[in-house]
Amino acid sequence: MADASTLELASEPLASVAVRRVVALMNAGAGAFSQALAEDVRTGLAAGLAQHGVTAEIKFVEGDGLHDAAERALAQAKRGEIDAVVVGGGDGSIRTVASVLAGTSVPLGVLPLGTLNHFAKDLGIPLPVEEAAAAIAAGHLRIVDLAEVNGEIFINNSSIGIYPYMVIDRERRRANHKLAKWIAMVPAFFRMLRHFPRRRLRISAEGFARPYRTPCLFVGNNEYGMELFTFGRRQRFDTGELWFYVVKPRDPLEFFWMVCRLCFGQLDQARDLETLQLREAEISAKTSRLPVALDGEVKIMHTPLHYRSRPRALRVIVPEARQD
Repeated sequence: MADASTLELASEPLASVAVRRVVALMNAGAGAFSQALAEDVRTGLAAGLAQHGVTAEIKFVEGDGLHDAAERALAQAKRGEIDAVVVGGGDGSIRTVASVLAGTSVPLGVLPLGTLNHFAKDLGIPLPVEEAAAAIAAGHLRIVDLAEVNGEIFINNSSIGIYPYMVIDRERRRANHKLAKWIAMVPAFFRMLRHFPRRRLRISAEGFARPYRTPCLFVGNNEYGMELFTFGRRQRFDTGELWFYVVKPRDPLEFFWMVCRLCFGQLDQARDLETLQLREAEISAKTSRLPVALDGEVKIMHTPLHYRSRPRALRVIVPEARQD
């Protein structure tokens, strides 16, 4: 295998890559492992890959060690010892490994073992381990955009305002009462409505600057569907654009009804959202630090926040049917 550091990403998605040896990094805290034993996943993955002639070094890693493990796997790829790096986990785990592989020619294989698996679903990657393993072995590639804020990569979206507020509250409840994510999110949502934080933000880009006071600013890596049958899904992953969605409702009741309309596919974009399509932008605020959600995980970041697209920065192994 050629040294990954010497190759440039092609301008078009590659047809395929020969995958014979991989390192599979499994997040030991991923959502799937609350229902399935790690050894079952290991066995299913190894068997699924071996059936297609692929040998795998499977490592179970705690979440805080995933980045370092990905760095070591990248070094193996650069030495020609493996053909791809596979990550098993949810969107947060994929984000961590993608941040290491960004800008290299090393392909990323995905085993969707998280709670929601947005990235995998958008790319058509199958959820069963054996089917995902077969797709990895086939080696069909798609080159996709990444996005970043203050140097932190995200694969799906980032947000400021009510969502990170709810995630922080949800995780506090889970730690105190051992609740599942969705159960803990319900009281977090209603607590948010009682307090309903609204941020004073300013979005600045080339030739553009505008102040907002909003409960939520959502930044998508490419465009998110807002209609009933496309809501929350992306059809394109390579436009090199970020989509900024500024929520307009100014009070809790108005916001609650917006959520209801959204759930029934009746979102009125002109009334509920202001949408901006930008390659990069700066978000400034009255405060020096903000909680920022990145693919469902929250980080405290210093302002201003510098968002930018990383066009075609990641090679992902996907099922052949998803090729353009």
